Amino acid sequence: MENYHLKNNSEEKQYELHIDGSFGRIEYILAKNKIYLTHTEVPKELEGKGIASAMVKKALEDIERKNLDLVPMCPFVAAYIKRHPEWKKLVLKGINIQ
Repeated sequence: MENYHLKNNSEEKQYELHIDGSFGRIEYILAKNKIYLTHTEVPKELEGKGIASAMVKKALEDIERKNLDLVPMCPFVAAYIKRHPEWKKLVLKGINIQ
């Protein structure tokens, strides 16, 4: 997944990862210096290949570069951060990841 580029489609308010004519996405809401990741979706034909995890990792790298506070509303994103606690540093203070 490292050779694929995650595109921030700010017009559609989503990160997109295009692969073989399909694309996965992470929808978000951007408000001042906070980003709310609301929904992660991967097409059926790409499921089970680590695409969603790769997208979340690349999105978190972008969020870190932009110095935004993260509010992980999407259960998949929250679960990813729980499995990779090094990313908890991005989560808005006071938000508890379940």
